[in-house]
Order: sequence, then structure tokens, then C-alpha cells
Amino acid sequence: MTITISNNDTNNSNENMLASDSHYPTQSIDWLTRLIGFDTVSRHSNLALIEDVQGYCEQLGLSVDLTFNETKNKANLFVTVPAGKNSDAVNGGLVLSGHTDVVPVDGQDWSSDPFKAIIRGDKLYGRGACDMKGFIACTLTMLPKAVQLSKAGKLNRPLHLAFSFDEEVGCLGAPLILADIKARGITPDYCIVGEPTNMTMVVAHKGIAVYRCRVHGKSAHSSLTKQGVNAISYASRLVGYVDNLAEEISQREDNDDLFDVPYSTLSVGTIQGGTATNIVPNLCEFTFDYRNLPHMNQEDVIVPIKTKIAELSEQMQARSSETGIELLQEESVPAMTDSDSVELQQLIAALTGDSERHKVAYATEGGQFTNSGIPTIICGPGSIEQAHKADEFVALSEIARCDGFLRKLLDSCTVGE
Repeated sequence: MTITISNNDTNNSNENMLASDSHYPTQSIDWLTRLIGFDTVSRHSNLALIEDVQGYCEQLGLSVDLTFNETKNKANLFVTVPAGKNSDAVNGGLVLSGHTDVVPVDGQDWSSDPFKAIIRGDKLYGRGACDMKGFIACTLTMLPKAVQLSKAGKLNRPLHLAFSFDEEVGCLGAPLILADIKARGITPDYCIVGEPTNMTMVVAHKGIAVYRCRVHGKSAHSSLTKQGVNAISYASRLVGYVDNLAEEISQREDNDDLFDVPYSTLSVGTIQGGTATNIVPNLCEFTFDYRNLPHMNQEDVIVPIKTKIAELSEQMQARSSETGIELLQEESVPAMTDSDSVELQQLIAALTGDSERHKVAYATEGGQFTNSGIPTIICGPGSIEQAHKADEFVALSEIARCDGFLRKLLDSCTVGE
């Protein structure tokens, strides 16, 4: 079966086909279709999507808080369903967090329009289907019921929705949400980040830091090498040092076997330099990333790397004073720890029926929440293996599982009859 649904254009026949199969959660699929229809690639604005969700929330009688980037072309959305009948009962509670941006589709060979949801068989295809508009769709489907329970005085803890921008380019939006929450005096008890985990519980992830290293040498004719300082040669020495350091940290005794890669990693990703074979190069740049286990930090590797840079720069400057090496940090996302989330883990295990704890190498906004003192886990529909690829998809069964999970979560926040 193949169904194509465009943004704001769901026809009755498709609705009937979905509704006729109990495995297909129609409302969440409608919402996911709607969200995919907004091109929120990180280099573009996400305001159309945010304003659409804002209007939906306001129709439900909720007050929406937006925080913008500097150019005002992107926004985070934060909205609270208060506990009980008291609109001021917004402190504590649980945050459901998701990012609205997606990665580009440039150069990818898609079988269909990536910004037009299409169902083939038991999967829904589209950019962001699993990473991570599927989770956002399920939370928006749940929202009217949460509001109904709140107005009836049956919600015993507030629910907060936090939808961010620019997660895919360094988790730039979440810190603004967290600063706004703090400024308003809201202290959530827990957070669930709905990144794709096949609805299993991820309790920790590595941090990531990205660095650019610029080696400034001195040009000369290649027949007169002593008159120059070869930027590529010195860069290669530093790259070799980074590789050796990576091997050292992989052999530490405090590695964590619960991670798929049980040690912190260093990896050189790009390198460029030189203009011609017969010219001693005056510039070489390379980038590397460091993905640290939660109990390690950036200083564990950056301090020795800076020491090596100082040693190499001294050698270069002994030959020419205008040479040297600079290290620039381009991205930093903290690791997510599991040290304070035991109660939340117990709740998630009860709701999913699966007590297995997972730890992953990829980074999310979860580390920013834990750094702010909010115990956090990751649990959402879809597989991370489908993220960022052509023909990205989420299995409809995963959306159904997420819907069921959120219904149980809402029940856990509800006062009994």
C-alpha cells in the first residue's frame, strides 16, 4: 500500500484507509504528515512550523512561550499544561522535548519528495519522519487529552512541551529554552527527549566537541625548503599525536561496556592545505571531534593536545616568528549522565515493560537538560539507523507504540477517579 499525504491536504479516502487498520494511529500520522510538510532544514527558518503548533496550542487554551535566535528567523516553543485546575500550577512536572530542525537532503537519492509524507507498506517516509518529528507528532496528539484532564482537576503534575531549533548544528536552541525556564522559576522534575530509540530507554550518551586546527607555516620554493616552514608537515605531526592519544584513551581502565563504543574517541575528520607540489605550504587546516564518556571531560584530551601544539609552535617559530598553530572550538554538546535519573528510569521501565538500560555514542539535547539539573532519559519512535539518510522512514508500529507510551505516561500523571 502506498499513501501520499501533503501538508494540510489529507483526503478522506486516505483517512479511511488509515482508520480501518488498528495498527495505524491516524491522528499522529496526520500530525507527522503536517510536520514533515514544513521544510525545517537547519539552514532555513522553522517559524512556519512553530507558528502552526503555537496556533494549535492556543486553540486548546494554552499559553505559549517562544524564544528566538538573534536574527529572529527561528524560535523555540515551550508550553505547559498545568496541574489541577490552577493555571499557576506549572512548577515541577515532566518535560517532553524534541527538536524541530532536520538535516539537509542535498545530494541524496530519494524515491519521493522528502517533504511530502508517503506511506509505503508499513512505513512512513519523509525527512524528519524518525529524527524526530514522529515523537513531536505523538505529543501533539496527546495534548488535548492532557488539557481535558487539567481542566477537570485530574492532572497531578504539569506537562511541559519543549520544541527547539538548531539541534542538528550543535544543539543551539535548547540552552535558550533552559534559560527561559530558569528565569520563569520553573523547575521540572524530569525530561524525556524523544530521539529515535525504537522506544527503548537510553539513560546516557557521550558528549561531543568539534575542533578546527589551523597550522600557519611559511611559503617558499620547494627547492629551498629551509627558507620555509611546511604547514602540512607540522599538521601531520599533530594529526599523528591525536591518533596516538585516541589509542591511549581507548585503553583506559574506566571505560564503560554499556556503550556500543565503550571508550571515548578522537577522530580526525577533514584536512586541507597546500597550493602546488613545488610550493612549501603556508597553511593547513584539519578538524577532529572528541566524543567523551560522561565521566570524562574535554580537558582530558585538550590539555595534552594544547601542550603538543605549544611544543610544535615553538619549533616552527624558531624558524619563522610569524608561524604557529591555533586551535578553535566549533561545537560542544555535553554528555548525558544517568546519575540522577533512577526514579525516572523506573517509571519508563514500568511504562514500556522493558527495564534494559542503553547508552549511546551519539549526542542529543539530553546532556543540556541534565547539566541544568533535570534528570533525563531518551525514548522515542524509530531507529537512529534511519536518521539522516535518503528515504528516511519511521515504522507505523513505532508511532503506535509511542502513542501507547504517552497514553500510559499521561495516566501516570492523572489522579484516580
